[in-house]
Amino acid sequence: MPVVVHSADLVVPMTAPPILDGAVAVADGRILHVGTRAWVLGHLRDQGRPFTEQHLAGALLPGLVNAHTHLQYTRMAEVGEGRYRGFDDWADAFTAVYERGQEWGEAAADGARASVAAGVTAAADIVTDPAAATALADAGLHGIAYWEVMNWSNAAWAAGGREQVIGELELIPTSPGSGLSPHAPYSLDAEPLLDIPDIVRAHGGRLHIHLGESHFEGERPGPDGESPDWHFAGVPSFRALREAGYGASATAFVDRLGVLGPDCHVAHGVYMTAADRALLRARGTSVALCPRSNEVIGLEAPPVAAYLREGSAIAVGTDSLSSSPSLDPMADVAALTGIARAQGYADRDLHARLLAAATFGGAVAMGLDTGPDRLGYLAVGALADLAGFALPVGSEADALARLAEAAPEQRTTVIAGAVRHGDALWQR
Repeated sequence: MPVVVHSADLVVPMTAPPILDGAVAVADGRILHVGTRAWVLGHLRDQGRPFTEQHLAGALLPGLVNAHTHLQYTRMAEVGEGRYRGFDDWADAFTAVYERGQEWGEAAADGARASVAAGVTAAADIVTDPAAATALADAGLHGIAYWEVMNWSNAAWAAGGREQVIGELELIPTSPGSGLSPHAPYSLDAEPLLDIPDIVRAHGGRLHIHLGESHFEGERPGPDGESPDWHFAGVPSFRALREAGYGASATAFVDRLGVLGPDCHVAHGVYMTAADRALLRARGTSVALCPRSNEVIGLEAPPVAAYLREGSAIAVGTDSLSSSPSLDPMADVAALTGIARAQGYADRDLHARLLAAATFGGAVAMGLDTGPDRLGYLAVGALADLAGFALPVGSEADALARLAEAAPEQRTTVIAGAVRHGDALWQR
């Protein structure tokens, strides 16, 4: 089996310490060895295994994982270029453009190509129109395509909604992966929110929900600082819960319906209290932070420092071009770095943890960190998904800081051992 050694001035495995003058040996699309360049080359020679080497003047990371995006909205950048006064204001602008219609499959393919160019090798892609369902598979990307489910009332759901969604899920390609995305607590009544997790779990898929993105979803304590118990109120929806005067958060509401769990991850997590964040940790649910999208829409910044201090499982998402300037997760890493510092996070691990969120954290969020096709980190047996960045490497700390705060645009992307972008950056 031919062996290719990808060496670099700095190799960052994510689940092991960074390696100056490191290397990753790849065979048959998987990682064969990771270590110092001298050790990897010496080991291959001792084994009598022929190899070719290509060197990157810069840093080599696992492939980036975009843990929340809608690739089919790639041609809706006119919406994302605006600035809005909140979620409802943005939604009006989005709807006006979405309802014009377009070639959603072609737009999703554009988004997949832009993702590969950014160093992304896996994505959590929410699909609203069937034509966009094959975007990940067609581009050779890893990840999960989540069929979006929204705007179902309890009555319509009982009259055939459940069966319709089961049929729609079965049309989503299982390669690289499939799941369901119940849109949000405010766009679905309680019965569909209760049933959707059972449907997708019975099919062996995963869940992904927008949660804590709108101010409407945040907890609203009463005048005495508390809210009356709502658990047995029997309300038909989260909106009805609000109208009845209960202040429970959307996070608590969907948890009661069994949505959260280790097979689910949420997007945004902006309007969440310490109790909400503790619920996510208790259920093993990751949150994909999308700070640039939040800023465009006019929302508050996510509580990045709190997530970090509390040890929450975080990932990084770009959302779509309908609410974000680009499909580059590293730009969101830079935004998260600034937000965390502004919120008082001063620990020296900031850069390393946010870079890990954009790689390993995204894999954890989608359950792709284990099993035969594991990714998100550089270790023997994992898929050879790599993202390389051309930059001068002095010290390890300086290189990580440069990557996290302003990653260079010159990048190379390797998916399952094949160089898919930036071939010219490799010195042979």
